[in-house]
Amino acid sequence: VADLVRVALLGVLITVVALGTRSVALVLVTLFLLGVAEVFGDNTNATLLPMLVHRDDLAVANARIQFGFITVNQLIGPPIGAALFAVGRAWPFVGQIVLVALGVLAVSRIALPHHAPERTATVRGDIAAGFSWVRHHAAVRTLVVTIFVFNITFGAAWSVLVLYSMRRLHLGTIGFGLITTVQALGGLTGTSCYGWIIRRVSLGDIMRVGLIVETLTHLGLALTTSPWIALPIFFVFGAHAFIWGTTSVTVRQRAVPTELQGRVGSVNTIGIFGGLVVGSFVGGLLAQTFSITTPFWFAFAGSALFLVVMWRQLPQIAHDPPV
Repeated sequence: VADLVRVALLGVLITVVALGTRSVALVLVTLFLLGVAEVFGDNTNATLLPMLVHRDDLAVANARIQFGFITVNQLIGPPIGAALFAVGRAWPFVGQIVLVALGVLAVSRIALPHHAPERTATVRGDIAAGFSWVRHHAAVRTLVVTIFVFNITFGAAWSVLVLYSMRRLHLGTIGFGLITTVQALGGLTGTSCYGWIIRRVSLGDIMRVGLIVETLTHLGLALTTSPWIALPIFFVFGAHAFIWGTTSVTVRQRAVPTELQGRVGSVNTIGIFGGLVVGSFVGGLLAQTFSITTPFWFAFAGSALFLVVMWRQLPQIAHDPPV
């Protein structure tokens, strides 16, 4: 249903582009609704996986999904979209409609094992059940709080990344695209090695190392003015981001009962985007008031402080037994 809604909304965008209508409000509303539909789709994707894959295989399964996301969404998709846009402004949206429709077909062929969803009488009750479970489950609660806080610091730094690439690294108009490409290549490397990593390193240690890498990333970017130093930092951060993302999703999926995967996953999503919204506001305010590197100093200080506070709890989060 979420993907069918996306097809309809993309059809609206194509119509707007084809008719030459210049309604910014209509485009923004359409993009907002596309974002809502995408959240439902992504959250359901994470909900379906534990129903189809054995608990011990979730880490590798999530890594393969991340590998596909990086390859298609971040590396192959953008140049294809640019080429289609050069042919005609509506063609990237046409291509997306075709691909989303194929996604609808693919999802319709998935055969789920029998399960009886535990539901309350109202949507509000379902939402409350998700928050209540997280609040009473120490490990997942701590994981959600960690994600929320680190997304505040990440959002603060990354909110000024375009300006940082131009003013601090002097990379010009290609800077932001170059940075995102380098990060995607790092992510591809990280997810490719994920199976090898989890056979040798515990999930708790992966989480610890990942948060150290993120903290030092902010420090390194705050100090350097050289793209030759910054770009390797972005590469390592890209590897960390997808290794951490794969690990945190796997830990949550192992701990949460099947009938609550969607609701708990949605609470986690609120933590992700809630942190980014707060962080982006803080980062923009700091950059405007002080300097372009201030958001990175804020991110480093906040991450370091929270890492010290959470250091002993991370292994317990990662090795929480299934409920």
